[in-house]
This record gives sequence, structure tokens and C-alpha cells, in this order.
Amino acid sequence: MPDKVMIVTGASRGIGAAVALLAARRGYAVCVNYRQRRDAADAVVAAIQAEGGRAVAMAGDVADEAQVVRLFQAVDRELGRVDALVNNAGVLDTQMRLEDMDAARVSRILATNVVGALVCCREAVRRMAPRHGGRGGAIVNVSSMAARLGSPGEYIDYAASKGALDTLTIGLSKEVAADGIRVNAVRPGAIYTEMHASGGEPGRVDRVAGSIPMQRGGTPQEVANAVMWFVSDEASYTTGSFIDVSGGR
Repeated sequence: MPDKVMIVTGASRGIGAAVALLAARRGYAVCVNYRQRRDAADAVVAAIQAEGGRAVAMAGDVADEAQVVRLFQAVDRELGRVDALVNNAGVLDTQMRLEDMDAARVSRILATNVVGALVCCREAVRRMAPRHGGRGGAIVNVSSMAARLGSPGEYIDYAASKGALDTLTIGLSKEVAADGIRVNAVRPGAIYTEMHASGGEPGRVDRVAGSIPMQRGGTPQEVANAVMWFVSDEASYTTGSFIDVSGGR
């Protein structure tokens, strides 16, 4: 039985699924969290189990504090004390200019991308910190290059939420460093995932590829590799740091 436990939020597809699969290969028992796509989450679990790994699919909308608390409690019961958290769950909405957005849209984005990440971090720290009986741990926030580029004309609300996630990464890393908890973030650029369809442009990566120095989009696996480096012992003296997985953009 693996002695390390990881929670990956939004792990039914894309980057989250790639992280879950790679973590399982490296000896983690993985909580594959999902909000709606039970079938996709079950497929990730099945793939992990087919390779001899251990994983469970657990529902939970990170925008709902009570659901986050229940998620972590379920992991406590079924897998054990969490050692690593990957805050991957994120949402965006249809591309538009700020002048056309309403507050309800912005609130939806912030509820998942910022408040959800904060609450997940809180629950993780309550389990990882030695004063709570923990043994330290690692938290990796999946941010976005949008935090630095701003996503003008597309979704600056999403970009702003990822900027907040970057600041959370810096602040929390300093707050819990003495507890043996490392907090870092990965900033993906244009990655081939289904998320772009949520913004109304499934082919967005191909459209912007020419503006990327490496002249191509990235893969979820390439992001997962960076996430798992932060989690690994190779990053034992690294906290409050960022890896841009963006082809040089």
C-alpha cells in the first residue's frame, strides 16, 4: 500500500488527469476529484488501477466550502493523511471584454479559482502541519500564464483569478515554511485541453501557436512533469516559486 497520498482537484480530464496518472506511477495513492464528470474520473481511476496503482474518484465542487471539507474527510477515511495537494480545478467563461461582463460571472470564476483554492489549502495545512499531527507536505497551485499576460479581450476575470492564486502561493509558502510544507505554482501557457471550449474557442491553441516562441502548444503531460518536480524531494529547498510551462511565451 502506498504511504503517500495526493489530492488532485479537477482531475477528471486535461492537466489534472495527467497529474493523477503520473503521481500514481510515482507511488502516490491519488484522490481523483471531479465536479460533474464522474465517467471521466472513473476512467482515470481505471487507468491508474490498470497500472497497479491506487486511486479513488471523489465528487466535490471546490467552490462550495462544505463540499471541500467533506472531500478531505473522505480522503482521511479512505486513503489516509494527505501528503500532497494539487489545486488544479479551475473555470473560465466565454471570451469577452470586461465592459460586457457582469458581476455574477466574475463571482463564479473567483469562487472556484480563488476561494476554492484557499479553502483546499486550508484543509491541507490542517492535516500537514506538525502541530496538527502532520508530517509536512507539498502544495502545488496550477496557475496560468494569463496571470502575467492578462488575457485582454478574452477573459481578464480568469487572468485576475490566477494572479490572486500566484499571490496566495507566495504568501502561504512563507506562512507554512517552518511547518515543513512547501507551496509552489506551475503556470501553463497554451495547452491542448478541453478548457478552451469553455471559452468558446476549441481551436484557440492552434490559433495562438504562431505567437509562441516554440511555435506549438503544450501537452497536459508536460505540465504534469513540472507539477511532480515540485512535489518531489528534488525540490526540497524550493518554495514560493513558479515554473512557467509556456513554450517561452
